[in-house]
Amino acid sequence: MVITYQGGEFVKLQFGDITLACNPVSKNSKLPQTRFGADVCLVSADHPDFNGSEQVAHGEKKPFIIDGAGEYEVKGIFIQGFGSKTNFGGKESINTIYKIVLEGMNICFLGALSDQEISKEADEALDNIDILFVPIGGNGVLDPSKAYKLAVSLEPKLIIPIHFGEISDNKDALKTFLKEAGESATPVDKLTLKKKDLDGKEGDVVVLQAVS
Repeated sequence: MVITYQGGEFVKLQFGDITLACNPVSKNSKLPQTRFGADVCLVSADHPDFNGSEQVAHGEKKPFIIDGAGEYEVKGIFIQGFGSKTNFGGKESINTIYKIVLEGMNICFLGALSDQEISKEADEALDNIDILFVPIGGNGVLDPSKAYKLAVSLEPKLIIPIHFGEISDNKDALKTFLKEAGESATPVDKLTLKKKDLDGKEGDVVVLQAVS
């Protein structure tokens, strides 16, 4: 599996000839936009910074769009969505936490989550997480301290911060998050891994450089 960070909360997961997009940036957003074809598109919150499913329809690829709680199976990918809250954009609205199972790995995408306390249903389902994507920018989503505390409580093998940089007014969000984690991570352009690569890892932080 190859993971790249497109900026904001936009994450691209590629495995074989299947592409999954999480929270793609809309053409109505002020954030930089990336276009490619995806097979599946996950949208956690109805905001232009996250709901650009039209941006991941390209050529013959028209994504299956998932934008809320429930259980889904698409192209061999098993996905569960759990309702939560976000205050991004200045008002409280619905955010969906996603658990994705593919290539034998459990992936959790927290989206624009603003509350450190998640539902009992989500907490019980989010066990044995291999890769966790957590927002760290504050201003309507988790701030760096709360983000790290929640991340550690979920006991993932890898923690990948999102929602920092141009999308956040807190320009020190990543620096603060890494300080909380007691790590100094050098950003990488992409993360390529298999299930066996996660052996022995416990809450390791990986920082992905946003695609320019």
